[in-house]
Amino acid sequence: MFGADPTVFPAAFAALYAAHEVGDHWLQTNGQACGKGANGWAGRLLCAKHVATLTAVKLAALTVVATVLGLPLNPYAVAVALGIDAVSHYWADRRVTLLALADWLGRTVLPGKGEFARLGDGAAAPTGTGAYALDQSWHIGWLAVAALLASLGVAS
Repeated sequence: MFGADPTVFPAAFAALYAAHEVGDHWLQTNGQACGKGANGWAGRLLCAKHVATLTAVKLAALTVVATVLGLPLNPYAVAVALGIDAVSHYWADRRVTLLALADWLGRTVLPGKGEFARLGDGAAAPTGTGAYALDQSWHIGWLAVAALLASLGVAS
């Protein structure tokens, strides 16, 4: 109906998920991890560098998977998918934005979501905190959107 090959979506999601795990945890520098949420241009630049590296890793993963499996990918669909994923990742990684969303949801439709975002041992941050759980689930949700977008425009 939308011109998508149903084999592309799961392969694209698997590639994006694996690349996300490597890029978000192994390739992100300590400076980026600690400073990307800082106010001002320094924080914005650290976040942008992290997202640029992460997006390059995701593109490489998609390219390898598509080549090895012989999957047809529309380069325009991939560009849109990775662009939307990058914007969503940057937005969440600025930290104050995701916390504001959790606070708003906690006041409106999901009571306690802001409190959940603040759970955990700050000394172990970000892992083991509510903020980390919300951050990662946000990213994984957008990976699914990106994988679906990447599979569009592919004639089956």
